[in-house]
Amino acid sequence: MGLKHHTIIFVPHARARFRKWRLTNRQLTIMVGLFAFLVVGSLFTTWSFFTNTIDRAELDRVRTENEDLRQINGSFEDSIRDLERQLDAFESKTRDLAIVAGLEGLDSGQSAGIGGPNQPESADDLARLEDLTGRSGSLGSSLEMVGEALDERERWISATPATAPVRGILTSGFGYRSDPITGKRSMHQGVDISTAPGRPVRATADGVVITAERVGQLGKAVYISHGYGLVTRYGHLSSIEVEPGQRVSRGDSVGRVGSTGKSTGYHLHYEVREQGRAVNPVAYLLESPAG
Repeated sequence: MGLKHHTIIFVPHARARFRKWRLTNRQLTIMVGLFAFLVVGSLFTTWSFFTNTIDRAELDRVRTENEDLRQINGSFEDSIRDLERQLDAFESKTRDLAIVAGLEGLDSGQSAGIGGPNQPESADDLARLEDLTGRSGSLGSSLEMVGEALDERERWISATPATAPVRGILTSGFGYRSDPITGKRSMHQGVDISTAPGRPVRATADGVVITAERVGQLGKAVYISHGYGLVTRYGHLSSIEVEPGQRVSRGDSVGRVGSTGKSTGYHLHYEVREQGRAVNPVAYLLESPAG
């Protein structure tokens, strides 16, 4: 069956008494178990200490990374909001320019779809980025349309008579009058501006010279086509300084004041025609010529 008791003898120095402990198998088992428990407990404690230390370091690293990610995400969110505000401002300015350019349809987004609804701040960032991409593309198309319309509007303004062709005194207006030579009532299709002979006569808008020669009762005359159905005529010139096909700009000299053709003195006969119909040039005399 095996021993039921064990004796442990403690031998000190030579003159001391022996010490003996008598242990049963059960007591020995308990002691061995306690020893093993203490050893295992110590090993577990040591392992836990080092493991927890590593875990704490890893946790600190993860926390630091999370904080960095939060800061990056906040900065990204701010950038998206800034882009949205800038797009809002650009879209608003584009609509204003569209009105100036005569594209009122852009004001309601009918032509190019600008100014769509904004995504809420809580929306998914990818969706917001896709929205910004779409809006920027629409804005680019709208700006191109507005730019073309503004160019066309600028050409139209440049082609519209807007200055007096010469400085002087308006001696005869547009409409029916008594003919200064025959005395009969007749239609005067322009205005007469009396001024010193030889003074330069200037184009009142950009255009192309279509006539530069003697024309019946107008004597030496210049006709300029400005596009958009507008034509100006300059008559009774003493000399002509342009030729047919020549492109002129507002303010360019086209001839000199004279008294050629059916005339009673030095003056300029000036006409404006819209779609071939004579209209009152006074409506176009916005300012005096440069000289």
